[in-house]
Amino acid sequence: MAFTKMSSAFSVSPQISEADVERAAREGFRLVIDCRPDDEEQGQPNFRNVAEWATKRGLAAKHVPVTPANIDDADVAEFAAALATAGGPAIGYCKTGRRASALWALSQAKALGAETILAGATAAGVDLEPWKARIMARGAAPSGDRGAASYDVVIVGGGSGGVAAAASLLKRRSSLSVAIIEPAEIHYYQPGFTLVGAGVFEPEVTRRPMAAVIPDKAVWIKKAVAEFAPESDEVVLDDGSRLRYRALVASPGVKLDWDAIPGLVETLGKNGVTSNYRADLAPYTHFLAQTLRGGRALFTQPPMPIKCAGAPQKAMYLSCDAWRRAGALSNMEVEFHNAGAALFGVPAYVPALMEYVKRYGVDLRLESKLVAVDGRAKVATFEQKGPDGAAVRVEREFAMLHAVPPQRAPDFVAKSELAGETGFIAVDPETLRHTGYPNVFALGDAIATTNAKTAAAARKQAPVVAINVLSVLDGKAPHVGYDGYGSCPLTVERGKIVLAEFGYGGKLLPSFPKWLIDGTRPSRAAWFLKERLLPPIYWRVMLEGQEWLCKPHMIEKGEQPAE
Repeated sequence: MAFTKMSSAFSVSPQISEADVERAAREGFRLVIDCRPDDEEQGQPNFRNVAEWATKRGLAAKHVPVTPANIDDADVAEFAAALATAGGPAIGYCKTGRRASALWALSQAKALGAETILAGATAAGVDLEPWKARIMARGAAPSGDRGAASYDVVIVGGGSGGVAAAASLLKRRSSLSVAIIEPAEIHYYQPGFTLVGAGVFEPEVTRRPMAAVIPDKAVWIKKAVAEFAPESDEVVLDDGSRLRYRALVASPGVKLDWDAIPGLVETLGKNGVTSNYRADLAPYTHFLAQTLRGGRALFTQPPMPIKCAGAPQKAMYLSCDAWRRAGALSNMEVEFHNAGAALFGVPAYVPALMEYVKRYGVDLRLESKLVAVDGRAKVATFEQKGPDGAAVRVEREFAMLHAVPPQRAPDFVAKSELAGETGFIAVDPETLRHTGYPNVFALGDAIATTNAKTAAAARKQAPVVAINVLSVLDGKAPHVGYDGYGSCPLTVERGKIVLAEFGYGGKLLPSFPKWLIDGTRPSRAAWFLKERLLPPIYWRVMLEGQEWLCKPHMIEKGEQPAE
């Protein structure tokens, strides 16, 4: 059947067959949008069938099901978001093509102009009369509008914080229109990288397609954010398009600044230089721990703040344990260069960690920062505090270097109106609401709070954000709070973990009774939790809005948190 061209970038069609999808691929279309509800009539191919046909031919497929009498603004916004992912010409279809035409016209009226839309439809023989008034109204919006799609909540970031917040929001109010902006195709379980580096997990355990973790009722905008525009309640995407929101949830993560250390990028993954902070490099950490039988191994930690402040030393402990088991530890010279002044920021856990530092014969060098790497020569340069307090540079040869890069706020965050003095997003540490924009909330690694930047922190923050966002959308004040909880399972040897759990000010916040897990001492129970329980809790509980042991505390008198 013929495809009806509505613009150079969009065409419509009645119900399509597999042959039509094949022809669409040949003609250069990149996206198919199904605008029919499944099972609308007998014998109709459902969206799953069409998506399979499209995937086989390299096309993307989206489902925006509507009925002719019930096309609301949320449907239009969802269609606009789907269209924004096209990356080339798109084709929409329904039973006759009218619904797809109407959705396209309503979504593009501001950008292309109502008169242009209606004239083009008439020339194409498409009757948009039932929607003409709405198209005209949308086309008459102020020129500064630029056709921004609109959502109740826009979430920036499809990592653990963003996905968990979306799931928590939709669990409480499924009618919300929610968009998640995330350009990545793969979602990683980053806490698992340490165990990949130890050979306990296979890399596949730590990753899933992004499409598999985005909540079903959320719209995935597969683009990057260029800037925040909080004065107009908008987010600007990297292609210049905009998304409007009633509430914004920012969870963009941190930037791993590998380039900040001269020579590091060029030698990562070779010359004995590795890092568990990159999914593709963690297996190399395991390889080095399994094959080295002598020489100097350097482990580094940059200045705070960083993601999971225990991760740099976890790599060291597990590598040392591997050398111990192989009978090679006595031939290894192990150094831990920490840019900070303490082994760990919460004193209660330091004694247990120091026992392992001594057991493995680690040369602990505090206030020592990695500043350069020469991979070919296998030399690392550190900046250390000398006896007189002045900075001095020290070169260390190595057989293995586990490097952790400095970390900072993403560029588009640091330069935005949302950033505080440090470049991270300025939020109230309890409500997680922005200090200057009352309909903006943030969570995860990009916020300017003093809690540990861990997935466990995001797990506790997600319901706080969800409940408080809904309160603000309902015209009420935020009424639940976050206590700064973070967790760092410090893998001190294969089979034992020091389970650090703490909140703001270093207050200990254990999740389990001391007889089960004493977090200040290494335990096998904590290892079982890390290895066996936490991955399924992450994938099947946290990312699906199930809030086990996550109930927020009340901060003022008001309605109880929704369960």
